[in-house]
Amino acid sequence: MTVDPVQTNPEHYSVVFENERVRVLEYTDRPGDRTTPHAHPDSVMHTLSAFRRRLHSGDVHRDVDMPAGLTAWLPAQEHSGENIGETETHVLFVELKDGAARAPGTAALGPA
Repeated sequence: MTVDPVQTNPEHYSVVFENERVRVLEYTDRPGDRTTPHAHPDSVMHTLSAFRRRLHSGDVHRDVDMPAGLTAWLPAQEHSGENIGETETHVLFVELKDGAARAPGTAALGPA
């Protein structure tokens, strides 16, 4: 069974950038929308809208209120969720991949 959110919930998640080190996902939904169980590796989340959501993991749930413009670290996790607010959700997730460090003698000079 796949737990990749792009596969389990393609109507909400899309890949906007990917390389060998990171995958950037865009997530959108509307009030009342739900996701099926899926997993995220260690990630950085940036909220583009304010929203209210209920996250489910097994028999446990947690309600979260997120302001627009919040950037936060998210440890690896598996969950499902639902928009329990009155606004649309718009979020970017930067998922970290296990990757090798930059090769010796190469420089990072801005976006690739």
